[in-house]
Amino acid sequence: ILPWNRVLGTDSYISGVISAVADEYGFSLTKPIKDLASEDLRVILYGDKNTYRFSARNRWNRSRTYFARFEGVLNNLERKYKESESDFVKAEIAKYMSEEPCTVCQGTRLKPEVLAVTIRDQNIWQVTNLSISACFKWFEDLKLSSKEDAIAKQILKEISSRLKFLMDVGLNYLSLNRTAYTLSGGEAQRIRLASQIGSGLTGVLYVLDEPSIGLHQRDNIKLIETLKRLRDLGNSVIVVEHDKETMHAADHLVDIGPGAGEHGGKIIAQGTAEQLSKNPASITGAYLSGKKVVAKDLHLGKAKRPLNPNHLIIKGAEENNLKNITVDLPLSKFICVTGVSGSGKSTLINEILFKALSSSLHGARTKPGKHQVITGIENLDKVIDIDQSPIGRTPRSNPATYTGAFTYVRDLFAKTIEAKARGYEAGRFSFNVKGGRCETCEGDGVIKIEMQFLPDVYVTCETCNGARYNREALEILYKGKNISEVLGMTVEESLEFFQNIPPIKTKLQTLFDVGLGYIRLGQPATQLSGGEAQRIKLAAELSRRSTGKTFYILDEPTTGLHFADIENLLGILHRLVDAGNTVLVIEHNLDVIKTADYIIDLGPEGGDAGGELIVAGTPREVVANNKSYTGKYLRSVLPK
Repeated sequence: ILPWNRVLGTDSYISGVISAVADEYGFSLTKPIKDLASEDLRVILYGDKNTYRFSARNRWNRSRTYFARFEGVLNNLERKYKESESDFVKAEIAKYMSEEPCTVCQGTRLKPEVLAVTIRDQNIWQVTNLSISACFKWFEDLKLSSKEDAIAKQILKEISSRLKFLMDVGLNYLSLNRTAYTLSGGEAQRIRLASQIGSGLTGVLYVLDEPSIGLHQRDNIKLIETLKRLRDLGNSVIVVEHDKETMHAADHLVDIGPGAGEHGGKIIAQGTAEQLSKNPASITGAYLSGKKVVAKDLHLGKAKRPLNPNHLIIKGAEENNLKNITVDLPLSKFICVTGVSGSGKSTLINEILFKALSSSLHGARTKPGKHQVITGIENLDKVIDIDQSPIGRTPRSNPATYTGAFTYVRDLFAKTIEAKARGYEAGRFSFNVKGGRCETCEGDGVIKIEMQFLPDVYVTCETCNGARYNREALEILYKGKNISEVLGMTVEESLEFFQNIPPIKTKLQTLFDVGLGYIRLGQPATQLSGGEAQRIKLAAELSRRSTGKTFYILDEPTTGLHFADIENLLGILHRLVDAGNTVLVIEHNLDVIKTADYIIDLGPEGGDAGGELIVAGTPREVVANNKSYTGKYLRSVLPK
């Protein structure tokens, strides 16, 4: 029983009660599930009302007799999932859960009486299940009698205007009944934006953080027009953005820099895009003017990479809106999956390909989306998804621990003369276990104060003043610095500090190479952005020995990155490919797409009107295809 796999061998209580159940029903615990009688399997899964007498050892390893009911595996997991306050326990149990449509309402969520009410033979679920663009057309084409029109006129006006707002921000492919948790951050932000446009307020200050996330260039124009409309109503709109089109459309730009972290924080330039372009101090201005071009020399125009005859082929992909497509992925190449928002990119790669590869290569208990077969998996040895989820959820997770550099740092402190004299092992310098850590904050450096209905607040620990360690641990010095001071160094500073320690320098160098020289080694995971977390994961992979048979997947890795950062990122990704690996990115950024060896363009539209393979080939082949929206915009950035 997989969910109990960790405890069956050691938890005497579980072993005792299930053995008593087996004795009662007369089946063997060594018999395979497929050979069990249906009644026996039902009891194992759902339990019964009997009370069983059995012996088990308690926490003090003493044998005692128990009288208890057996609730069944499924009931036990469901109860633990609801009662547990541990995110880890919930995540473990969630591995064995999947969503299925309700057998009573078939996923409509409504009673038969409600569904019996129809307008022109369509009930409310059928209408809200349409894509927003199809729903808009349905209401536009609705023919009503004069009496019905008098009743519904104002309602129809409100419905149509709200649907139009959603279409204006590029969300025409979503359905009205789409559940909120399935929306990306960019989609959720644009829905809120559409609701604000509909409110018609004036004199409001709107602040948007990268609203272009997940938007194709075609839809990006719609978004910019929407923001201008908000401005024209008499509002102020502040946008934190790296998108070139958005910058050119802005009335006023504020460029902050010159570098990141402690090298930044200064106003470098202000004014229009044209004024920034003429300012020699502004790196952003150099890219806006065309003086600097992302990936100008990278891979473009170089000799083609050595031919790898092996391919990965996804056959008959039909999950969500995919139209039974077959996609050929050449290995040892830099691949971009493109297409308008909602065209099926994430479904194809994240739901089908990644889950299938994880299951086949790593034994993951994941169920891939609907497809016939994937061939060529034998040519890979591992798949790695480098996403923007946090590297940890507590202040104790940080870049040093995630990349493994901290293990060598602790070993180094344990080898100092003073540490040896005191008998300190490497564990003394860990803030995750008792010994050297500050017990007041348990190594966090901060104390979490729960604020009931407000977000939790973290305050600096008064005992250690944020140092994380107790006085004894902080008395051990290496080159004049204690362990807390080392964690407070930036990656750039620590590279020089540990220049003669190869294992540490190698891991720090990869962090520096991905453009994270400004972050601190002990910077809590809770303070890192999604883009920073993704690049830390990328650095961790770079520091490992490459087999040349790894398949890397990145979903919009340019989110939150400046032109100069994208240049760094592309250098790293192409380095992985040069080592024989395959890198696949789902991306809208043209500067990334133009460097691809191979492009898979899905479309033509989003939602039901998408899910088709428009074109697959080199950037030049995509540009030559008149049906490709991506090709239309890619043409402008390819070298002549």
